[in-house]
Amino acid sequence: MTVRVLLADDHTLVRGGVRRILDAEDDLRVVAEAADGAEAVELCCSARPDLAVLDVSMPRMTGLQAAREISRRVPEVRTLMLSMHDNEQYFFAALKAGASGYVLKSAADDDLVEACRAAMRGEPFLYAGVTSTLVGDFLERMRRGDDVPRPLLTPREEEVIKLIAEGRTSRQIAAELVISHKTVERHRANILTKLGMRDRTEMTRYAIRSGLVEP
Repeated sequence: MTVRVLLADDHTLVRGGVRRILDAEDDLRVVAEAADGAEAVELCCSARPDLAVLDVSMPRMTGLQAAREISRRVPEVRTLMLSMHDNEQYFFAALKAGASGYVLKSAADDDLVEACRAAMRGEPFLYAGVTSTLVGDFLERMRRGDDVPRPLLTPREEEVIKLIAEGRTSRQIAAELVISHKTVERHRANILTKLGMRDRTEMTRYAIRSGLVEP
C-alpha cells in the first residue's frame, strides 16, 4: 500500500528536499503541500492523506497546534513532527498533541522514511537521544491519569502569544480567532501573569524561544 503524505513546512526549499526523500520510496507519496499549520489542517480535512508530516515552527499555526487540531477533526490522519529543535520538551509536547513521532531535520535523510513507516504501523518513532523507556513511562502516566509535565500556557494562550509575536493587534487577533476583543485582552493579561512578563517584547522573545515563531 502506498502511504499518501501531506507535507507542511513554511520553507519552500525544505519542503522540496523532504519531498524528494519521501517520493524516492515506493511506498510513500507526497500528495499535498502546505506552507503553514492552518493550511495543513484544512488540507487534511479535504485531501484526507494517511499521514501529515508537520514542521514544528510555522506561521499562523504551529505544527504542534496543527497536530492537535488534526487529531480532533480527522483522527484517522496520523501526524509526524519535523523539527530543527533537539529538545525533549518539544518531543513530549508532540506526543501529547497526538503525533506518532518526532524527527530532527538534521537527521531527516536517515530517519524520516522509517519514522513514516513506524507511524503507519502505529508505533512511536524515537529520535536519537530519546529512549523507549522514557516514552513508555510518559504514555503510561497519561493512561493512568497521573500528573505529567504541563506547558505553562493553554493551547489558546499559545495561539494568542504567537499572533502577538507576529505583530497582530488585539483587534486583529480577535478577528482571526473569532473571539471578542475583551477575551483577547484577558488572555494577554493571563499570559503576562503566568510568564512574569511586562510587555510585547518579552512575550515575543518567549514565543521565539518556545518555537512558536521563528526569529
